[in-house]
Formats: sequence, C-alpha cells, structure tokens
Amino acid sequence: MTIKKTISFISPCFNEEDNVDDLYQRVSAIWDANPQFNYEYVIIDNASTDRTVEKLKAIASKDSRLKVIVNTRNFGHIRSPYWGILQTSGDATIYMASDLQDPPELAMEFIREWEAGYKIVLATKPVSEGNQFVHFLRKMYYRILDKISDIKLIRDATGFGLYDKKVLNEIRKINDPYPYLRGLICELGYPIKTIEFKQPRRVRGISKNNFYTLYDIAMLGLVSHSLVPIRIASFLGLVIGLLSIFMGGVFLIAKLIWWDYFPVGVAPIAIALFGLFGLLFIFMGLLGEYIGVIQTHVSKRPIVVEEERINF
Repeated sequence: MTIKKTISFISPCFNEEDNVDDLYQRVSAIWDANPQFNYEYVIIDNASTDRTVEKLKAIASKDSRLKVIVNTRNFGHIRSPYWGILQTSGDATIYMASDLQDPPELAMEFIREWEAGYKIVLATKPVSEGNQFVHFLRKMYYRILDKISDIKLIRDATGFGLYDKKVLNEIRKINDPYPYLRGLICELGYPIKTIEFKQPRRVRGISKNNFYTLYDIAMLGLVSHSLVPIRIASFLGLVIGLLSIFMGGVFLIAKLIWWDYFPVGVAPIAIALFGLFGLLFIFMGLLGEYIGVIQTHVSKRPIVVEEERINF
C-alpha cells in the first residue's frame, strides 16, 4: 500500500477578514482536484483586531485540515510567518501570503517541480500590478543585494514557494530567531527552481507593509548576507582619518611658518567638522545595524508566543 505524501500550506495573516474565506476556498479547491496527497493548512494570525480569528475558527470547526495559531500579540512581519513555517509537518510546505497576491493555483506547478526532484521551488514576480514605484525599488534593491552578497540570491522572490521537509529541518537546526528567509534558503546550497508570475493587485483590504517594514526587511537582508557595507565604511573611515591627520599637519606647519600671515579660517574648520561628523554618524548607523543583528541572536527571546492552537 502506497502511503500518501502530505503537502502543508502556510499563510500568515493580520486583519484579513475580507480574504480568509476566499483564500480557504481556493486552497481547498486544489485539494479536491488532487486527492493523491494528504493536506494541512496552517494559518498563523498575528493578533488581528477584526473578525479574522472568528472566521478562521468557524472554518476550522468544519475542516480539521485547517490548523490555526493565534498569537498573543503582533510579533511582526518576520517572526510570525517564520514561526508558522516551522510548525508545518508535511513532506513539503507551500508558503503564500493571505492577501491573495500570491495565487494559490500556482501550488500545483510547485508540486510538479518538487516531484521532479527540486527541494526548493520559488515564485518570482518580475512584473506586478501593484504599486509600480514600490515594485521598482524592490527590483533595484534585490539587484544591488545580489551584487554585494556573499551568496547567489534569487531576484524578485518574495518567499512564495515550496520548501521540502529536508530544507525546513536544516532551517530548524540553524535556529535563527530573526532570519532573512530568502537569503537563508540560498545559504543551504540546494538547487532552486524558479517560476515567474505576474503579481495581481490586492483586491480587498489594505497592505500591511509600510516604509518601516520594507526598510526592516531591506536592512536585514543587507547585514545578514554581506560584509561589503561595513567594509566600505571601515575603508572610507580609514582614508578620511588619514587625510584629516595629513591636513591637520599641513595646517600646523603652515601656521608655524607663516604665523602672522596665516588667517584663522572659521568656515573651513566648521565645514570639515560637519563633514567628518556626518560621515561618522553614517558609519555608526551601519555599525549599529550589525550590532542589532548580533543583539537579536544573543537575546534568546521567543520567536512568538501563542495564545491558542486549533486542530493540531
């Protein structure tokens, strides 16, 4: 007797009451059309303040394949999805956003590539119907990060895709409390299959991403997978420091030789001080980003704290 493999789906959500019903229906339609697998669907709610949890509990009471995790508070846009992924138990796990901008129907393409031997299958979005300015900034960021990163990263990937159980077991061993998941999976060295799709515009609800969340992800990716910024800062700091010492020596010698004729230049001194302090603060900011990552790793805080589990 052949044992069916299990496919896990995972979606993080926060205030998605307008989307969870449609999301569940579209995912369950995939299950009904492909009975050769067993399924589970883990949705982790980040302490929604609308009727999202109420709707999820109603669905879970009718379908035990839907498993719900409710956090005690909002643990952010990185920790909550990451924790949800780690709670899946399938032979393969498919991660998708709950706002329907990640089309659930692509799951079968992921599974076909997985059955062909790929441990990681990622969807990439070279084209998006959403905010074009934000999409352009994302594309530029990923291209810059790819150039300076210590590893080869997947451009235009958002995390939407399939991850084999072996991949997730390796991630569990790493035990990173605040990972840049798109970079972490590339560190593992498994061949990655990419599937392009055109990201649709969000139909209902509002995006939970804002400038801070995008900046947080961008800086996390930068400091997690590249030493280039801090090396540039160190190099420029050294060069500017040496030039400052040299110019200080020149001014001292000039003052000693032409004591009565050398004017006291308040403006040049002020400009030099402002310039040096400006660069100093920039470099301190970069250094602070790296120290922040170190602090996150050594603080040993929980990734999330759950208030309730359903159907586990």
